[in-house]
Amino acid sequence: MTHPLPLLRHFVNGEFVATAATFDKVSPIDGRTLARVCKADAALVDSAVTAAKAAQDGPWAGYSADQRADVLVRIADGIERRFEEFVAAEVADTGRPVQQARTLDIARGVHNFRTFAELIRQAGGEYYEMRTADASDVFSYTLRKPHGVVAIISPWNLPMLLLTWKVAPALACGNSVVVKPSEESPSTATLLAEVMQEVGVPAGVFNLVHGLGRNSAGEFLTRHPDVDAITFTGESRTGATIMKAAAEGVREVSFELGGKNAAVVFADCDFDAAVAGVLRSSFTNSGQVCLCSERVYVERPIFERFVAALKEGAEKLKIGYPDEDGVNMGSLISHQHRDKVLGYFELARREGATVVTGGGVPHFGDARDNGAYVQPTIWTGLSDDAHCVREEVFGPVCHVAPFDRDDEVIRRVNDSAYGLAAAVWTTNLKRAHKVSGQLRVGMVWVNTWFLRDLRTPFGGARLSGLGREGGRHSLDFYSQATTVCVNA
Repeated sequence: MTHPLPLLRHFVNGEFVATAATFDKVSPIDGRTLARVCKADAALVDSAVTAAKAAQDGPWAGYSADQRADVLVRIADGIERRFEEFVAAEVADTGRPVQQARTLDIARGVHNFRTFAELIRQAGGEYYEMRTADASDVFSYTLRKPHGVVAIISPWNLPMLLLTWKVAPALACGNSVVVKPSEESPSTATLLAEVMQEVGVPAGVFNLVHGLGRNSAGEFLTRHPDVDAITFTGESRTGATIMKAAAEGVREVSFELGGKNAAVVFADCDFDAAVAGVLRSSFTNSGQVCLCSERVYVERPIFERFVAALKEGAEKLKIGYPDEDGVNMGSLISHQHRDKVLGYFELARREGATVVTGGGVPHFGDARDNGAYVQPTIWTGLSDDAHCVREEVFGPVCHVAPFDRDDEVIRRVNDSAYGLAAAVWTTNLKRAHKVSGQLRVGMVWVNTWFLRDLRTPFGGARLSGLGREGGRHSLDFYSQATTVCVNA
C-alpha cells in the first residue's frame, strides 16, 4: 500500500498556505521521493513580505526587549518538545548521521534562541555627557531599532543550525522575517513554522516561503522593494547576485559565503590530536561545512607519517545509513552535488594528484546505491595553483602538502580568494599566536576545530563573506542606531 507524499506548505501571516506549483524533495540516502514541496510564485512572496511589513505596525512593534526574549525562550522550548521530530526531518533531508543531527544541528538550534534571548536582555545603548561652549549640559544616548522586514536565505548543509542562527537575533531585535530555506532542506524550516504557530508568535512576524533561487522565491524575495535587510549563507557567486539586487534599494546585507580553509600542522604538534582534528575538520558532514579543511599543510619532518596516519583514519570512517551504529559519514545532499564533487575528483587526477585513499563512490549492494554517497578522499602532489587546491569542492576531500618554514606556510594559506577560517596545530603557543595574527581569515582555531563561543564574531574576508554574526555583532546587524541628543 502506498501512502500519499507529505505536502510541505508555505507559512504566511500565521497560516499555512499551499500553491499549485510544487517540486519534489528526493532522499539523498536512497533516492526515494520524500515530499512534495510547494513552490512560491511572485504573488506568494509578495504576500509574505506584506504580512511581515504589517507586523511591524502591529502588536509586535510594542514588545519590549524582555518580551521578545520571552518569545525566543518559548520557541526554544517548543523545539525541545518536538526535538526528535526535528532530528528525523534533518536526517531525512540531508542524510547526515542521526547522532550529528541530534548533538549539533538541533541542539544548536535550541541554543541559538536561548543565547539571543539572554543577549537581548543584556543589550544596552550608549550614553555620553558633554558641556557646550556656552556651559550648557548636553547628553546623548542611542536607541537600537529594528530594520523592519528581513529576508533570510539559509543553506542546505546545516539547515536548522544556520536558519536559527539568523532568525533568533532578527526576532530578538524586533524585526519580522521572511525565510527562504534551501530547496534541498525544506523540512526543519516547516517544522519551525509549526512551532512559531504553536507558541503564539504574532502573525506576520515569521513567514516561510519555499522555492528555488533564480526566477523563483529567492530572486523574488531579494528584489522585493519592501525588504529592508538581507542575510544569506551559501555560495559566493549567489552572494554576488544578491548583492546586486540589494544595491538597487541600498539595503543592509550580511553574507557568509564559501571557503577553501587550511589546516596547518607543525612538527611540534600533539600528533594524535592533530590527526584526529584534521580527520574531523575534513570529513565532518561529508565535508559539507563551509569551515571544513580542504587544504592541509604539514611541516616536512612529519609529513609522510601524518599522511599515513590520516589515510588510516579516513579508511576507518564508517559510511552508511544515518541510524547505523558507529556511522561517521552519511551521504552528500543530492546526486547533483555528488556529480560536482566527482567532477573535482576527476579534475584532480588530470591535474596530477596522487590519490592516497578514496576518490570514488562506495558500493553497498542495497538501496544506498541509489543515494548520493562518496568516499572520504585524500590527495597529495598538486601544485598550489591547481584548480582543486584553489576552488571549494564542498565534499569529503583534502589535499595534503608539505612545508618547511613558518613564513612559507603563512604565504600559502593566504594565497587564496577566500578567507573564512584556518586551524593551527602546535604545542608552541607563542608560534600559534604569531601565525594566527598573520592569517587573513575571519577565524583561527588553535589545537581544535568548530568550537564556538556564540558571543564572538563569525564571518569571512574576501569571497568568504561580508559582515560578522555572533553576539553583539548579530544584534548590530539586525538593528539600526538612532542617536538622541538632549540639551538639558
